[in-house]
Amino acid sequence: MNYIEAMDYLEEKVIPIGSILGLETMEELLKRAGNPERELNIIHVAGTNGKGSISSFLASALMKNGYRVGRYLSPSVVDYREKIQVNGAFIPKTKVAEYFTVLFEIAGKMAEDGFHHPTAFELETAMAFLYLRDKKCDFCIIEVGMGGREDATNVIPSPLLCVIASVSLDHVGMIGNTLEEIARTKAGIIKDHTHVIIAPQEDSVKEVLEEECGKHEDVSGVFVNRDDIAIPQSKTASSAGRLPYGLIQKFDYKSHKKVEISLLGECQPENASVALEALDVLQGLGIKLKEEKIRSGFRECKWPARFEILGKKPLVIADGAHNPDAVERLMKTMDNYFTNCPIIYIMGVLKDKAVEEIAAISASKADYIITVTPPDNPRGMKAFDLAQILREYNPNVSAADSVEEALEEACLLRGDGVVLAFGSLSYMGRLKSSYETHVKKSGK
Repeated sequence: MNYIEAMDYLEEKVIPIGSILGLETMEELLKRAGNPERELNIIHVAGTNGKGSISSFLASALMKNGYRVGRYLSPSVVDYREKIQVNGAFIPKTKVAEYFTVLFEIAGKMAEDGFHHPTAFELETAMAFLYLRDKKCDFCIIEVGMGGREDATNVIPSPLLCVIASVSLDHVGMIGNTLEEIARTKAGIIKDHTHVIIAPQEDSVKEVLEEECGKHEDVSGVFVNRDDIAIPQSKTASSAGRLPYGLIQKFDYKSHKKVEISLLGECQPENASVALEALDVLQGLGIKLKEEKIRSGFRECKWPARFEILGKKPLVIADGAHNPDAVERLMKTMDNYFTNCPIIYIMGVLKDKAVEEIAAISASKADYIITVTPPDNPRGMKAFDLAQILREYNPNVSAADSVEEALEEACLLRGDGVVLAFGSLSYMGRLKSSYETHVKKSGK
């Protein structure tokens, strides 16, 4: 089986199975694959918003310090193989084909033996464990797919660290119906004899996480406090024309002074502080890290579609904000960087998200909104349906037939302003490709 055949099989035979929460199938799959997860030094990361940014800061700092770092993340933005990386390099196509050939055979035999056929995410997770083991990674940063307690990644027997990013309402009904229930589900990654680093949270979430830490033996829980994060209050830019490439944010966290990060966004100093706390804990465990290397890693850290400036002429920003909390933070970031200039939105969302609330938070701030249907995603809301919802808050809305059409129209409408594309990561790869292929070269 080659890469194309493996991806076709995944698309046609496995993805239609959908999502099945629970660990029985995953545990059996890994048992038959030799339990590679037991041979890895794992940092397990859960949370609603910020998992990817925290993981990116950690990976960048550890790599700068000379360690081989594996990552497993979802969803991918640019390339399917982005989900599994070693020192920033995507898993090769030949390896995807090799591992899937073995895992598809195991999955088929499991189904014959009366087990559920493993889902796409379960097979991808198993492939990640196998590849990262075979690459002999020093550290593996594994992101939870959905929730925590019953997520396929939660088969890790004894993680080196557990990190819980900001918890907010998302996947309501699937992993919990209230903020507290969702927090309890995400706390399911906590294991005995481990260290837990927790991002700033709502008081009710903090109480749940403290309680869950207390249920385990020998757990060291560290809460990052917003009061320990100092960020200069001056605005960075007052118009679209003044936002430069290479913009750097600076912040202090405890003894770490004037830390520089290139990731923009109101939430990023907080995410970086969580990563700094995790690195401090690692040093306490005897892991050798140099402060100057950590700083260099943070400054050079990149993470696609998180307030990412695709280009300045025209100025287009891509952000994967897809739930109310993330969108609210995105709006604060826009208020900080842009005033007195036109703002054109491109919006595409998944229909199982809190679309009405997202619209209420964001729509009135735009001069014009163009909606898209996230391509190749059965959960994608139709552009027309999204436009109908947005018109309740802003009359200046139209639906585009494609991401490419939306980007072209938005660039024409922007004038001296900015185009902000957000709502779902599922169309960001297409947006970035279209910008590079059509817009950037033409200088529209």
